[in-house]
Amino acid sequence: MTGKSPLSATEEQQVALTALANSHNRGEADRARAVLLTLAGWTSPRIAEAFGVREDTVRLWRSDFMRSGVEALKATTAPGPVPLKSQAALRVAMPLLTEPVADRPNWTIPRLRAEIEAREGVCISRSQLSKALRKKTSAGGARDTR
Repeated sequence: MTGKSPLSATEEQQVALTALANSHNRGEADRARAVLLTLAGWTSPRIAEAFGVREDTVRLWRSDFMRSGVEALKATTAPGPVPLKSQAALRVAMPLLTEPVADRPNWTIPRLRAEIEAREGVCISRSQLSKALRKKTSAGGARDTR
């Protein structure tokens, strides 16, 4: 079936879609933009080409929006095991990294790993520790500013 989509949105939904279209999460921003472009009269093939996805994907995004509104376009975290090692590492690392720079040692990843293992008994890989610290600092936590 080709032609104009039956999709419609209230003024409130359009405001929410515009806000979501500016998200730092590319997936949810793309989904919101696709719905906004649909409302502006764009077709599935045109949107699919613009976003580098399949036409079916665009139709799925529209369907999700029509069924559950803007919330359906937001990113979700897949269920999985609790990140016990990362949590233990952050319990040790964050207080160490929030101390004033002049009053603390230079905490490198290897030094942090050794301190985490000594305090928590948890052996965490360099990459996993680095990833946990990046996630925490990008979420507004402490930053190691030298």
